Amino acid sequence: MKIEDMPWFDKPDVRLTRDGVEKLTDVELLAMIIGKGKNEGVLDLSSRLLKNYNLNRLEYLGIDELTKECNDKVTALRILSFIELSKRYNKLIKGGYNIKVINSALDVYNMFIDEYRNYKKEVLSVVLLDTKLKVIKVKEVSVGILNSSLSHPREIFNEAIKESAYAIILVHNHPSGDCTPSESDLTTTGNLIKVGTYLDIKLLDHIIVGKNGYYSFREKKSSNI
Repeated sequence: MKIEDMPWFDKPDVRLTRDGVEKLTDVELLAMIIGKGKNEGVLDLSSRLLKNYNLNRLEYLGIDELTKECNDKVTALRILSFIELSKRYNKLIKGGYNIKVINSALDVYNMFIDEYRNYKKEVLSVVLLDTKLKVIKVKEVSVGILNSSLSHPREIFNEAIKESAYAIILVHNHPSGDCTPSESDLTTTGNLIKVGTYLDIKLLDHIIVGKNGYYSFREKKSSNI
């Protein structure tokens, strides 16, 4: 059914205003984001997309395939923008950059999981902390397989020195989904602990993000952290 054919009191925008946004179904919410379907009713388009891909798989399509599914590039751009905005919002409410203090590896994992979960390559970031363990800044250091060339101490500690950080936490993902540390992870972490000690900048933890969990060097006591 097309929205224009519905009784006015049953239309999603009217129900949203009257009953609140939480009363709308996933199909209706996605329809509100899309606005209009190009060659089919927006509710039919939303229903088809969610039936075939669900929300968590829409972004996997990419812009070209999603444009083909929607028969319209603008609609595809709206959906991908909505997904990215949702991920950024989720990062904040889970304890991202608005978190007061980093108290655990889980706090850091929650900051990164939505962003890192679907990466096809390893990405290494450094979280800079002040003396109260509040986040000063997050800096992406390298993209590619984590090794000595991509995770040189100069690149990792350069930003920490510029920001006068008290401590840092390393975070990187394993695209395979398995967060078990590799030999390279162990070697790299050991080297960075030594450099941090020399620079008087503490390496508080090194966290590997998998698809369904994380590995914390500090919690597992896999090093001298």
